[in-house]
Amino acid sequence: MVWIPGGTFQMGSNDHYPEERPVHRVTVDGFWMDRTPVTVAQFQPFVAATSHVTFAEIPPNPDDYPGAKKELLHPGSLVFVKPPNPVDLGDFHNWWRFVLGADWRHPRGPNSTIKGRENHPVTHVTFGDAEAFASWAGKSLPTEAEWEFAARGGLDGQRFAWGQEFRPAGKIMANTWDGDFPYRNTKDDGFERTSPVASFPANGYGLYDMGGNVWNWVSDLYRADAHALMAQEPSCHNPQGPKTSWNPGHPNQGVERVTKGGSFLCHVSYCESYRPAARRGTPPDTGMSHIGFRCAKSATP
Repeated sequence: MVWIPGGTFQMGSNDHYPEERPVHRVTVDGFWMDRTPVTVAQFQPFVAATSHVTFAEIPPNPDDYPGAKKELLHPGSLVFVKPPNPVDLGDFHNWWRFVLGADWRHPRGPNSTIKGRENHPVTHVTFGDAEAFASWAGKSLPTEAEWEFAARGGLDGQRFAWGQEFRPAGKIMANTWDGDFPYRNTKDDGFERTSPVASFPANGYGLYDMGGNVWNWVSDLYRADAHALMAQEPSCHNPQGPKTSWNPGHPNQGVERVTKGGSFLCHVSYCESYRPAARRGTPPDTGMSHIGFRCAKSATP
């Protein structure tokens, strides 16, 4: 883990998506954070020691999915499937498929394997899976404020974890989508999907993959107006997130948790979310092929 010294910073962004507004001052105390996202190799001993079964490996309860086709009521997870041609970017079903048998051991489906991917971020983990690992490791999931402060690496107010320019002097700084999303990836960064952790430069605090590669679960409930609510507080010190979840874009999905950092699928034409301020609401029981996590630890017991 890396020691994050804490301090006061400008959280959010006024220049991008509405849920990131307004910029407001937040103070966090010092804490420890994992240097990289949790890898497959790190997740394996947790499963071996606890016999943990991830959500993607559990058959769905038919009562929770009324009207669902019986052939789909089997363990599985959402996998990115690249379409052959340009598609409507307003419908994510054009590139996401629920694949039976997809899970952390089989990231692209039952015929895939984690062999050779031991140093890649573990994926297809839900919020509960991430919390269970963190508890076993004697850690916790970071708050959104902690995650964003750490991602900035001491560069307060900058657009990216490494500065203001996406590719400074042409240097590739993160695993994101290259080309035309979602049907053509030129792989300028060397990867079409996840990359081994620490494949790109660390930020100012020595943290890797704080932009791109995989989204990270954090502990906060998601509200689209969370920043507006925090900005009303006379002082904001170690915020723990809102008490309730609210996302007008997904009114029927119930409670959501915040994910941060963007992934290998992010592209400026669709979601420029490989920025510290970027945030997304994700149902806690949703594991996908581009969601992972990293842990934090308080400076005090």
